[in-house]
Amino acid sequence: MMEASEIFQSVPFKKILNVINDGLFFADGTGMTLWVNEASERILNLPSTELIGKDVFNLEEKGIMSPSITRMVIESRNNISTIQTLPDQKRYLVTGHLLSFGEDELVVVHSRDITKAITASNKLEDAEKLLATYSQEIRQMKQRKPLKERRFIGNGPVFRELSELIQRVANVNTTIFITGETGVGKNAVAERIHRLSDRHDKPFTHINCGAIPENLIESELFGYMKGAFTGANVKGKEGMVQMTEGGTLFLDEISELPLHLQPKLLQLLQNKMYLPVGATKMKTADVRIIAAANKDLLEMTRKGEFREDLYYRLNIIPVHVPPLRERKDDIFPILQMNVDYFNQIHNQTKTLSSSLIDTLTSYEWPGNIRELENLIERLVITSSESRITAEDLPGSFLPDEFTDSGNYMRDNEGLPNTMERIEKEIIAGAMKKHKTTRQAAEALGVSQSSIMRRIKKYKLNDHGA
Repeated sequence: MMEASEIFQSVPFKKILNVINDGLFFADGTGMTLWVNEASERILNLPSTELIGKDVFNLEEKGIMSPSITRMVIESRNNISTIQTLPDQKRYLVTGHLLSFGEDELVVVHSRDITKAITASNKLEDAEKLLATYSQEIRQMKQRKPLKERRFIGNGPVFRELSELIQRVANVNTTIFITGETGVGKNAVAERIHRLSDRHDKPFTHINCGAIPENLIESELFGYMKGAFTGANVKGKEGMVQMTEGGTLFLDEISELPLHLQPKLLQLLQNKMYLPVGATKMKTADVRIIAAANKDLLEMTRKGEFREDLYYRLNIIPVHVPPLRERKDDIFPILQMNVDYFNQIHNQTKTLSSSLIDTLTSYEWPGNIRELENLIERLVITSSESRITAEDLPGSFLPDEFTDSGNYMRDNEGLPNTMERIEKEIIAGAMKKHKTTRQAAEALGVSQSSIMRRIKKYKLNDHGA
């Protein structure tokens, strides 16, 4: 049998190993170098004449290879892989193999330059860390997302029209008057106008005129001087107007502002001036006024309950926020946004069933978005399963006539079955009355695809759909 040292006398064998770009280093079982290929010479920066016949223990002591994989293989009697850093700062993946040829042993060390790969890996790792940081910040931003942000969302034509109007009026300083039913998100609209305006980096102050006692609202708004009245702060107090300097003052429920204070507000609107309680000198104010009401102010002026001149001074740019029942296309994204939000808040992973989404989309929502938010939070907390269904709806959610078993519910039928039966009757009636699914969908205020799903679900195809 050929001895290990004789293997490297073959010229063809050497030529084959020299075309390989990776380093190949051969030593016998005692650590004596037998042969190296040209790639290994380049890696160690030494000619083969200074390597062949040399003991790897001595080469290691001279720092030519650190550590010596050959030595480690001989001592451990096992195959070993490690990363070596050479004097040129290049890094190599080095693997040593112990081979036996009868009584002879051969150590084969394979070296591959991984400097570029490690650099690329480090860059990728840095990028992944940066991405993880950004993702965490985004999650934190979502968790901090205020209630108002969840109210200003939609994709229907009514919402788009409102959104475009807000963008147009945001950068003017003219007073804006927001109207709409309770719970539609008037405060969300006011805050969005502020964020889109040039005053976005200044204060946004929200005052509910109906929540402050009548005897305190003047001092809260305009502040007071020291000694203005018994019990007052001896240093006086800044009012909301002064604290909002340069920003936006949002007067919610403006209809509740007492009549005797309305001239003072009118003066602020017209002249940008106001008089603190107990003061003798007027102050100037650079604030933008946004007002909101859910009552008919014009009707109140006719009854003498609100100043007519103040009404017209407020109503320069009217912005009407439609009720949720007129924004059917927006209900689903609002539902989803709130489910995601309350899942984060309450550490849940709840989802809405498709039938429940259809039910909530068809609901009239008399309490508007505020009612929707309250319902979704309740369902996320109280539902026992991860998928929320119609069975999880509170009994008070349905109109009174739906809970009257004599009119709608049958004995032992249960809410889900009752709702499905009634829905089937409504769809069947619409299909009999209208010629196409599109017309039926328009009449019922739902999408055509929603109608088609129900037709398939209730097997109503025999009605000429």
